[in-house]
Amino acid sequence: MSLDHRLPDELEELRRTVEAFAHDVVAPEIGAYYEQHAFPYDIVRQMGQMGLFGLPFPEEYGGMGGDYLALGIALEELARVDSSVAITLEAGVSLGAMPVYRFGTEEQKREWLPKLCSGELLGAFGLTEPDGGSDAGATRTTAVRDGDDWVINGSKCFITNSGTDITGLVTVTAVTGRKADGSPEISAIIVPSGTPGFTVAAPYSKVGWNASDTRELSFADVRVPAGNLLGAEGRGYAQFLRTLDEGRIAIAALATGLAQGCVDESVKYAKERHAFGRPIGANQAIQFKLADMELRAHTSRLAWRDAASRLVHGEPFKKEAALAKLYSSTVAVDNAREATQIHGGYGFMNEYPVARMWRDAKILEIGEGTSEVQRMLIARELGF
Repeated sequence: MSLDHRLPDELEELRRTVEAFAHDVVAPEIGAYYEQHAFPYDIVRQMGQMGLFGLPFPEEYGGMGGDYLALGIALEELARVDSSVAITLEAGVSLGAMPVYRFGTEEQKREWLPKLCSGELLGAFGLTEPDGGSDAGATRTTAVRDGDDWVINGSKCFITNSGTDITGLVTVTAVTGRKADGSPEISAIIVPSGTPGFTVAAPYSKVGWNASDTRELSFADVRVPAGNLLGAEGRGYAQFLRTLDEGRIAIAALATGLAQGCVDESVKYAKERHAFGRPIGANQAIQFKLADMELRAHTSRLAWRDAASRLVHGEPFKKEAALAKLYSSTVAVDNAREATQIHGGYGFMNEYPVARMWRDAKILEIGEGTSEVQRMLIARELGF
């Protein structure tokens, strides 16, 4: 018996559609957005019209009826061309809309998901705090019940999609009480954009992902209805662990796309660039670099698809998601470095896509769980 890793016809059609969109629409335009640190509203609007933000959600909520494998396919193809666009989709789906779908009431789903699935609105996930970093349990933001309201105070940092003109909500994790042992009881609460006391800072000046939106958030006596609680009170910690587990698969797919994009650009350049009277690709040193880059991208693809398949089939996937995220992010950094080397001085020029890929790659070893955290998770799943 052999394993068949070929995509079903409908997923292959999706892959080709997104591939064409990435090359025909994103590639010609994204460089200008990136250099200007501008959010690509028109590109995001077209992604919404294509149904990409609704890929893993049921049709009854405005989705496309797909799954996480479909989302990963789209993310990989987008990231082969640009990671800012890909992370906007990834965060909008797995961090913005998915918590509402997984843990929301029927009323919350009906209110928010149709516009999130269409891309008319973006959602964000307010988890990371300035003093917390990888310790997501060290939440200091608080939410106190006052009659029929929650009153929220605190701050969040590095929050993607939180300050665009089409951001509709941020799901905020906050301490809502204490357990018997004194440890914090964390809950998740939906905070609509524009709520009084909810302040969104100016965009960060970043090394990479310059065409995506990332900001710090602050909450000063922010009042939202008690009905904005997402899921059961005190279940926020378990909820965001599940959200991050799924998100790691999406990030792994994105990282695989970046790694493959580095191969694409380097193969093209190695055939066109001549030195000492012949294409540089005729040199075995370049050929071996390209072979290793392709090996890494191929293996990374198998890893994230394996994790996604386990998720889709309802099987345990925590370890496989961590493996995929750890490996693919490492691969993205390695391939970006080698692609820049192959391009030589031109690899240091922003007009070449590999320069953008080099700047975008490093965050993949940090965001949605650092590489060190992934190793902790893998070791824990091995029984340590």
